[in-house]
Amino acid sequence: MAEFFSYVFHMNTFQPWLTVFTVFVGLALGLFIFLIYKVTFTGVLYSRSYNLSLVMLTMVSSLVIMFMSNNVKLSLGMVGALSIVRFRTAIKDPIDTVFMFWAIAVGIACGAQYFIEAIIGTFLIGIIMLILCSIKKNAALPFLLIIHYDPAANGQIRKMVAQLPHARLKSRTEQRDGVELAIELRVRDNETGFVSKFMQVEGVYDATLIAHQGDMIS
Repeated sequence: MAEFFSYVFHMNTFQPWLTVFTVFVGLALGLFIFLIYKVTFTGVLYSRSYNLSLVMLTMVSSLVIMFMSNNVKLSLGMVGALSIVRFRTAIKDPIDTVFMFWAIAVGIACGAQYFIEAIIGTFLIGIIMLILCSIKKNAALPFLLIIHYDPAANGQIRKMVAQLPHARLKSRTEQRDGVELAIELRVRDNETGFVSKFMQVEGVYDATLIAHQGDMIS
């Protein structure tokens, strides 16, 4: 009877303290990834639920790897179960996919009991991300400038647009009440004061500067 319960509950291989330690290490590293994603986020809309899912993904991945490493039959069953899972949420920013792979990789390392490697690798990647983010903040970023104005001010608008750095016309829309221009340009965050100058031109109805996340040709 003792052998039966030992087989059913895996008492020979199950180590509660190791499971708890693995989950807590995954939690700590997942929270670190959480902070790095929040600090380095440069998108338009920050998703807290996605960021929290990175923490959960790290812990769940570590548990899955622990189960798979202790039981060959269970590992084959999990591979089959995971192969039929379909994720319907579309990831628009490629960097979000990279963070998801980062969380999975850390979870796999923790589940395989490579704790030192997981900690060192996570902190190295986090530091590199912070450095790259700081460099990007000091660089010129892509924006879309949308100007709605009366056709009588067309000459003045063209002169002002020609003075903008790396300005490139994306679209021109003729409307009943005027013209709308969409201009792609690169400026720094502290150099966006020129938008108010467009509003000082007679005939300009509104001017909007929008952070642009699309690709631009340097």
